[in-house]
Amino acid sequence: MRIGIVCPYSWDVPGGVQFHIRDLAEHLIALGHEVSVLAPADDETPLPPYVVSAGRAVPVPYNGSVARLNFGFLSAARVRRWLHDGTFDVIHIHEPASPSLGLLTCWAAQGPIVATFHTSNPRSRAMIAAYPILQPALEKISARIAVSEYARRTLVEHLGGDAVVIPNGVDVDFFARAEPKPEWQGDTLGFIGRIDEPRKGLPVLMKALPRILAERPGTRLLVAGRGDEEEAVASLPAEMRDRVEFLGMVSDEDKARLLASVDVYVAPNTGGESFGIILVEAMSAGAPVLASDLDAFAQVLDQGAAGELFANEDADALAEAAVKLLGNPNRRAELRERGSKHVRRFDWSTVGADILSVYETVTQGAAAVAEDERLGRFRSRFGLARD
Repeated sequence: MRIGIVCPYSWDVPGGVQFHIRDLAEHLIALGHEVSVLAPADDETPLPPYVVSAGRAVPVPYNGSVARLNFGFLSAARVRRWLHDGTFDVIHIHEPASPSLGLLTCWAAQGPIVATFHTSNPRSRAMIAAYPILQPALEKISARIAVSEYARRTLVEHLGGDAVVIPNGVDVDFFARAEPKPEWQGDTLGFIGRIDEPRKGLPVLMKALPRILAERPGTRLLVAGRGDEEEAVASLPAEMRDRVEFLGMVSDEDKARLLASVDVYVAPNTGGESFGIILVEAMSAGAPVLASDLDAFAQVLDQGAAGELFANEDADALAEAAVKLLGNPNRRAELRERGSKHVRRFDWSTVGADILSVYETVTQGAAAVAEDERLGRFRSRFGLARD
């Protein structure tokens, strides 16, 4: 099958949607399909052979964050060229309602279109206001996927219609095989995310850290991600700042090793999450997870059976839960075991098969419609009555 996938966000600024698209493309290629991904990217960005650049993206506030999107006449021309050259059997657009390549592709594409909705934002005034503009493009979509029940709810409330829920995928075995790094072990908490994006929750964790250190002074916090490190620890007493170790941006391999090393992985995100791919990665690597009780996180963690939950934005609740987990190796072992079993439902072997099933359904439907139209033209040409 020839599959075209559209990424709305800049390829050179890593994020959950980009990782999902990358892993989906590589999974499909490994199965023997021909895949091309269209994505915004700076000219100097090294790209995998299956990614086609749609040009430089610009930062735009979107869903409580800053997304790097690509839109305009030049982008539209590149979309049309990519569609013409690709002759795809199916086109898979991610975030078609965002002002980026997905919407441009919806306008320009012909044939079967599958759309995946990642956003969870139940009070999006922008999406409500944009609906009259979006509607003609969205009506061309053959099938809709939402990565969680909360993303599906956002779609239903703002754009109408419905979607099948297929979660984000993870290569579970890649994380499960990761070897711990000795220097990252021993009373360690882990955090991975953009340091300077408040909704990722690092300020909440920093607020909780003094209480954690008061109870367990040997604890270290390992932080991986880009952002202003000095600003991140500015709220901490000076004598505690050396208990935070910043690792910067890490490779996929080091991310897996970090998750395999820490005693507890903390996800203090405060909102705007529709899934929680990092929770799945952490469970895959065997890390006990402590996360804010966002609806999407609770769903990923099986309502707390596969990981601990604390009240969102409550630093005292985070500290209390972290201290209990650090002091209870039996509970951590229990969470590792439950998480390792629970996470298998998110492996690409399952998620990829579900997505392929959607592709096959829409391509078969399109083929049936095309055949009906061909027979209709034949009957009309020769004056034959329909059965």
